[in-house]
Amino acid sequence: MSPDLVDLRHVAAAYEDTIVEAVQREYPNATQHVMRGPDDRPTPRDLHPAFYGCFDWHSAVIMHWALIRLLRLVPEALDIDQAYAVLDAHLTADHLAREADYFTLRPGFERPYGWGWALTLTHEFEGWGEPRAAGYRAAMAPLSAVLTDRFLKWLPVATYPVRVGLHANSAFGLSRALPWARHLADHGDPQLLNAIVHAADRWYRGDVDYPAHLEPGGSDFLSPALAEAELMAGVLEPVAFVDWLDRFLPGLAHGQPATLFRPALVVDAADGQTAHLHGLNLYRAFVFRRIADALKAGDARHDLLLASADEHAHASLGAVTGSDYMVEHWLAAYAVLYMTA
Repeated sequence: MSPDLVDLRHVAAAYEDTIVEAVQREYPNATQHVMRGPDDRPTPRDLHPAFYGCFDWHSAVIMHWALIRLLRLVPEALDIDQAYAVLDAHLTADHLAREADYFTLRPGFERPYGWGWALTLTHEFEGWGEPRAAGYRAAMAPLSAVLTDRFLKWLPVATYPVRVGLHANSAFGLSRALPWARHLADHGDPQLLNAIVHAADRWYRGDVDYPAHLEPGGSDFLSPALAEAELMAGVLEPVAFVDWLDRFLPGLAHGQPATLFRPALVVDAADGQTAHLHGLNLYRAFVFRRIADALKAGDARHDLLLASADEHAHASLGAVTGSDYMVEHWLAAYAVLYMTA
């Protein structure tokens, strides 16, 4: 077992308890529901029978993904009955069909953050030998189909990318959708993969000397620079990616820009926007590792990136549990993303 999975096994039970509590907690809730009249006032559970918890829809999705990822990788560390009871209650065919119908009526909802994470959740079932996985996978099919279609309709007409450290970031959504796109391509349907690769090429291929010294913003949980680098590492061949990275962040080997290598400080975890910075630290740690893995042996950036990944992770892993709900309703997913990359 890798050192990261050993570490994950030590915290998995606490993560599970936090996730299970959050995905079943309906309130407080920021529904982001566009009302069509004075009587259009449903509860979160009415709107989203599968993903009603965790304060908002996308957080419910990512926390279900984290729970399933834990079940796949460290099941011996979990309360199996507790985990499956939640999944069996939420991921039913009826519930997920209603989730898919919501996107049919409101096609822009959760674009692209929730779209990408929902396809990450869908992909997590692939190759999982657990007997129940086939049922979950089948139940997810209508939602994954409608979100795949949403991407295919959106990407050709999205003239410009959104470069922010929040949910609207274009590159991050595409990175989360990329494994599912590759799965579809491997099974004879390359449309989504082609659309993602084409969008990444026209949006980001020519970027040089990115102004990452302006990061972070006060409510960022993503790094715009690193979200772009993560996506390009996923769509370019290794040599092409290194050449692109040389131009994109030319000071990386010298620890520049310094602000990119300095963990963000969270002063008030109860402030939902400030609390985002814990996610930024874990996301940076994840991408620093991702970039290091793409570099050749002996590259001066390799050890520097890994050291910064460790520093960023150390700054925020302790906040995953035992913190404020504004952190706990979502941060476990970013910890799992980092620890299981």
